[in-house]
Amino acid sequence: MSVEPALIADTAARTPPRGGFVSGLARDWSVVVGAAIILFMVVVGLGAPLLGTLDPADINPTFRNRVPGTVQTIRRDDGSTTTYKHWMGTDSLGRDVYSRVVYGARISLALGAIVASISVAVGLVIGLLSGYIRWLDGIIMRIMDGMKAIPGILLAIAMVSIWRAGLITVIFAIVVPDVPRVVRLVRSVVLSVLAETFVENAISVGTPTWTLMFRHILPNTVAPLIVQGTFIAAAAILVEAILSFLGIGIPPEIPTWGNIMAEGRTLFRVFPHNILYPGIFLAFTVLAINIMGDGLRDTLDPKMSKKV
Repeated sequence: MSVEPALIADTAARTPPRGGFVSGLARDWSVVVGAAIILFMVVVGLGAPLLGTLDPADINPTFRNRVPGTVQTIRRDDGSTTTYKHWMGTDSLGRDVYSRVVYGARISLALGAIVASISVAVGLVIGLLSGYIRWLDGIIMRIMDGMKAIPGILLAIAMVSIWRAGLITVIFAIVVPDVPRVVRLVRSVVLSVLAETFVENAISVGTPTWTLMFRHILPNTVAPLIVQGTFIAAAAILVEAILSFLGIGIPPEIPTWGNIMAEGRTLFRVFPHNILYPGIFLAFTVLAINIMGDGLRDTLDPKMSKKV
């Protein structure tokens, strides 16, 4: 789910003006549709307490595995009663699946954004050093090649298995395999920019290194990193779901789409709603992020869209 560095290294110096960029995004249906779906998911996650939901951790053994649409009458301590409809049914512990799905949007989306941000930030620093400081290039790239030799999901599983499972551990386990792809991307952009005539002229007149880095090199990494970040975010949400499905991800008391499906897999044939609804939210979110990333790529680099 990564973008090949060779294809987007030459994005430098071709980013359209700000006005043209915004209008280009507005005309691209994939960006508009993808952003609309993501915005909807964000609103659902942030507005979970206002969407008529129950406590996602509220266990009710007498109301286990109820089908979607089941109505429950809840008696309060003061003697009053409230009628609640389980739109997505209940799980094997009697928890409301609808509540867990909408609250799970918070964690799943936040995890994708955090992983993408950390991966891009760390990869940017290492990639800039690798591309600009030639004697470090060989050392850094051999380390990155070694990390890329191990499949990312296997490396994440190994790291989570070694340390105690939790949100921080899962984030770290997903970030580490993603850093090498960002490093290679940034390095390729740096090498491409350094070969430009205007940069060679700036170096020849003694322009300070920091000026070159922040004025000429760093701005040209923004466009490809935005594109790469979207794909990393989508992949992170999927990897978290895989880890949770395997039982080594985020603890079940913290609802995510992955561990909701993991808890429902044993009774999938009888009560498929435990996997179906979080699976739909997961699939639509990942699809939206990917098509938005494709649209950003085509807008930021029109030549690439002709190659695809």
